[in-house]
Amino acid sequence: MKYHDYYAVLGVERSATQDDIKQAYRRMARKYHPDVSKEANAEEQFKNVQEAYEVLKDPEKRKAYDQLGENWKQGQDFRPPPEWNQQTQFHRSHGQQFTEQEFAGFSDFFSNLFGGGQGGFEQQEFVRRKQRGQDQHALLSIPLEDAFHGIQKTFQLQVPEIDTTGRQRVVSKTIKVTIPPGIKPGQQLRLAHQGAPSWNGGTAGDLYLEVAFDQHPLYSLEGNDIYLTLPVTPWEAALGANIQTPTLAGIVGLKINSGSQSGQKLRLKGRGWPSKPTAGDQYVILQIKTPNPQTEEQKQIYEKMASAMPFNPRQQWFG
Repeated sequence: MKYHDYYAVLGVERSATQDDIKQAYRRMARKYHPDVSKEANAEEQFKNVQEAYEVLKDPEKRKAYDQLGENWKQGQDFRPPPEWNQQTQFHRSHGQQFTEQEFAGFSDFFSNLFGGGQGGFEQQEFVRRKQRGQDQHALLSIPLEDAFHGIQKTFQLQVPEIDTTGRQRVVSKTIKVTIPPGIKPGQQLRLAHQGAPSWNGGTAGDLYLEVAFDQHPLYSLEGNDIYLTLPVTPWEAALGANIQTPTLAGIVGLKINSGSQSGQKLRLKGRGWPSKPTAGDQYVILQIKTPNPQTEEQKQIYEKMASAMPFNPRQQWFG
């Protein structure tokens, strides 16, 4: 069988902390998740990432794996040392058993390393004990408006699942989700018992949905503040104006002072992302849009402006 370098799979050093491993897993899971990845072998890579995290996330399992040493390379032919079965008996005594579902869904390397011939557990005792189904993870991309206001929606997701033959596959699943107002990108929603079913009558695992936002044509979110680029006319910027501007909570009035310039930032207090104890702000970035003259009369207006208001914005460059 081939050696699996779990540290290489997650892209971390062997000295990585548990937080480093968790962050690497989330990054790699997003990269290869079948919902979003365009890689040709995304499903297989996603399974490899799950297997690596299953071992390295638990200090006891990681300690046992590390006993193999540092000299093995990914894909090398590998045979466990003769004393390996005895070294891994802690799984029975410390309650760290892997389930039959895990052995079936992961590689031969995983099964031989932690299976101990009989799967690292007493088979008859294992069958009598109902096993909880595996937790599942999926990426949920939603519109910014839904995250701002909160909503209950039905989604169609692609999630990994172990089939009746013990092989991992990706299946389509319909779920109803309540999105709380003010949820942020990267936060997770836990749906109890919506994960993989138990193989022997136990409770199903949980489904964890990591929230991401669809790209929005108007708004961008930075922390709790929302940014909007607002086009204005030259005369609105020069003379000042009261105009209407959109926010995620609705249209509001905005005063533009005379002499405003492109790039100037105006603040709408409390119109940003909903959060406690106070909401964020919305910042409006002015962008002056100059109309193209279409008629002779319009061209003459520009010529009169140039004559009446001589102005060179580049003068300071040349002294």
